Amino acid sequence: MKRNLNSVIFVAAILAFSVGLMSCGPKVAANSKQENDEQIYAINTYATQAGNLDDYLEFGGDVASVTSVDVMPDQAGKVTRILVSVGDKVVKGQTIAYVNPLRAGAFYNDSPVNSPIEGRITSLPAQVGATVSQASPIAKVARTDELEVRINIAERFISRISEKQSAVITFDAYPGVEFAAQVFEVSPVLDTATRTMSVKLRFNKVDSRVKVGMYGRVKLITESVKDAILVPTTCIITRENKPYIFLVNEQLADGISTVKLQEVTVGISVDGKTEIIKGLSVGDEIVIKGQSLLNDGAKVKNLSNK
Repeated sequence: MKRNLNSVIFVAAILAFSVGLMSCGPKVAANSKQENDEQIYAINTYATQAGNLDDYLEFGGDVASVTSVDVMPDQAGKVTRILVSVGDKVVKGQTIAYVNPLRAGAFYNDSPVNSPIEGRITSLPAQVGATVSQASPIAKVARTDELEVRINIAERFISRISEKQSAVITFDAYPGVEFAAQVFEVSPVLDTATRTMSVKLRFNKVDSRVKVGMYGRVKLITESVKDAILVPTTCIITRENKPYIFLVNEQLADGISTVKLQEVTVGISVDGKTEIIKGLSVGDEIVIKGQSLLNDGAKVKNLSNK
């Protein structure tokens, strides 16, 4: 009898323990879900602003004079005198050198070599005592106050190039300085050897810092938007093949907020900035860091002002 009583007590204990486990199970799951719902994510934000954005193509080009001529002698002979130096300014008709035919058995006066244009001497390939022909340049004269930049455009880009197109040119000699320019000549044909099109640009204003022969980096502006809403490109996320941005939404207590997943329509992207055509307004506070972990309605704490 005593043995049967012990068996009954043992079975009752097991049943009570099982009931206890079953009652605890849902509570653990509920507590876990509550903890997830209360999770707070650290983020950084940015208030959207309106600005201008220019899309561009980038090329390298050389600075040259718009007008540059080689000065040739009227007759062959020996250079007897050179009257100018590189960098000297000359006027049209000014004598820059003399050449004497020096034919055997005959005496000739020196023949003057005159500059055909006004400008500066940029090179003097001939030297006193050198024998020159009528095809040998004595000097090169250029108008250094009228400069241009010559670039070659690859065939795949020619549809995006046109006259009067704006450009910005920079030089290694002047870091951070931009020189405004404009396309003034576009070749009607392509070079069959290189499959490139020649394009010339002129500076919007004369600047003595720019010299003939300098190498510049040219940004040709192909598309420009004004007063557009611009955001960092990295803040845009893609979900279900659509672009989204997280907006800071409802403000809660203790600096905690919620976020809203906002679908947007994007425009051009240049140098880490993207135009937002639809979905945002100026002044909207958007998440720019920490957005990859968020979902719609998530609770966040903004660390931007820390």
